[in-house]
Amino acid sequence: MNIRSQDTVVVLSGRDRGKRGKVLRVDRKGGKVVVEGVSVASRHQKPRKQGEEGGIIKKETPIYACKVMRVCPKCDKPTRTAFKFKEDGSKTRFCKKCGADI
Repeated sequence: MNIRSQDTVVVLSGRDRGKRGKVLRVDRKGGKVVVEGVSVASRHQKPRKQGEEGGIIKKETPIYACKVMRVCPKCDKPTRTAFKFKEDGSKTRFCKKCGADI
C-alpha cells in the first residue's frame, strides 16, 4: 500500500468524492484508511459515568484505500506514487507527475 499516515489524499469515488483530507490511520491488513472529515458517521452515545455528557458523536469510519489517491505537496495534484532508490541505498517515494520527492 502506497498510502501512509499523515499523507494528504483526495477521495475518488463514493458520496465524498472530491473531498481532501489527512490520513489518520492505515489498516494494511484490511486495506482501509481513515481520512479526516471523510465518511463521517453519527453515533448516539449514552452517558456512562456521572457527570459525563451523552449525545450524538461524529466519527470518521474507514474507507477502502483504492478509493483514495495521494496529493503531491509540490504540484498539489492527485498522483500515483512511485519508488526509487537513492545513491546511499535508501528507498524514497516520488510524484509521477512532477518528479518531486514526497
